[in-house]
Amino acid sequence: MSVFEGLFTTTKPRRVIRQQEQRILIARLLFTDACVVILSFTIAYAVRFWLGFSFFDEGTIKPEFYAFVVGALIPAYLAIFHIYGLYNRAHLLGGTTEYARVFNAVTTGLLLVIFISFVQPDFVVARGWLLLAWGLMVVLGITSRFVLRRIIYAQRRTGHFVDRTLIVGANPEGVAVAEQLQQAPSSGAHIIGFVDEYLPVGTEPLPGMAVLGGFNTFTSLVTMQEIDTVVIASTGIPRKQLLSIYSGIETIPNTEVRLASGLFEMLTTGVSVRDEGHVPLIVLNKTRITGVHLFCKSILDAVIAATALIVLLPLFVILAILITRDSPGPVIYRRRVVGQGKCTFDAFKLRTMHIEGDKLLTPEQKQELEEHGKLKEDPRVTRVGAFIRRYSIDELPQLLNVLRGEMSLIGPRMITSKELEKFGKWQHNLATVKPGLTGLWQVSGRSDLSYEDRVRLDMYYIRNHTIWLDMQILIQTIPAILGGSGAY
Repeated sequence: MSVFEGLFTTTKPRRVIRQQEQRILIARLLFTDACVVILSFTIAYAVRFWLGFSFFDEGTIKPEFYAFVVGALIPAYLAIFHIYGLYNRAHLLGGTTEYARVFNAVTTGLLLVIFISFVQPDFVVARGWLLLAWGLMVVLGITSRFVLRRIIYAQRRTGHFVDRTLIVGANPEGVAVAEQLQQAPSSGAHIIGFVDEYLPVGTEPLPGMAVLGGFNTFTSLVTMQEIDTVVIASTGIPRKQLLSIYSGIETIPNTEVRLASGLFEMLTTGVSVRDEGHVPLIVLNKTRITGVHLFCKSILDAVIAATALIVLLPLFVILAILITRDSPGPVIYRRRVVGQGKCTFDAFKLRTMHIEGDKLLTPEQKQELEEHGKLKEDPRVTRVGAFIRRYSIDELPQLLNVLRGEMSLIGPRMITSKELEKFGKWQHNLATVKPGLTGLWQVSGRSDLSYEDRVRLDMYYIRNHTIWLDMQILIQTIPAILGGSGAY
């Protein structure tokens, strides 16, 4: 048994275990940050002086001088990182703000060295060395924390570095928050149960998550259950009781309080807090994917779509000939669908049906089409259309929609305005992202899925989007299409 495993197999109080976890996390961060500082300045020195890339002429080449400077800067940078909250658990292991703090802290360190050289004329360092070190420190600092975050995520799946979480309020908002946290193991939330005034004790709003007591038992439950984090679904609690609960939390040390936004139908969109006249107001993002993820997704869309269109041009010519010979009509079919912000646009597809195919439908087939949106035996589909549908070739012209910014390579399935009604309260969330040429629905069963399953997969993608999920779906799409299952 390793020392790390032994830490979690003892009968130590939860408070002690959590403190030890925190010390382990901080120790890892301090070690990696110190290594990043040393490595960045060392590589910068080698590039500046050993490889002959003289960006500037200032600065001595003496290695002992730079060794002394780096030795003094290591604790200085670690102190700056601490000031920027990079060792505060509240700012770690989630979102991109941690990376922004790294950039700001490293830049502050650069300005500190510049300031010292300004007030001490005898302290002269090569500006090229300093600039290189800054760039390397930003890249290596963000990368090291990205890798460490993945290591912690993996350990959370085995029960380490998790927070025992209590949800206050078992109303739809509280249940939606609990469900989302449960579906994201990387969040580190181990939900113990609910506190609610309106449901009997023992009731399970979600399987395995019971109501443990009413609001009057809240303080004792937090203590008895050794709760690390309390999430309050404010819409299900009267204001007076909410203030009473928060007052009780203040007497419980080492327990964090988090307040849900109160917009459970909009949980999949990002929010930010803005101070207006010292009043904190929640700002709802109009788009779900922002920042670094949006930039990477846009680059991925543009590069792959443009390359694919060029490579597939001969195939499009052959398909155009086959389609026109198989049945009269245009090669491209324009389907009016709903995009980001509920704006409609024409999605391009290769025509796979007869022009007046609806006349071939029986009343039973029309009813099935109305209920499920698909027909397994569709008389409207042409012979060539059946083949290209099986392998989703008919959707390739949507690469043009991707280049035009109307669609993305990866995203929810595109739908019509009429189909949007089937998403109920999640309509807003669907409109915050672009529909995708492929997505979770493509690699999870395609047309064999029920509409409820399609909605569930779309909501999962929107809630949990990262560029890494996009890459995973993109890789899984090829075997899913070649298999040809679930396509009709």
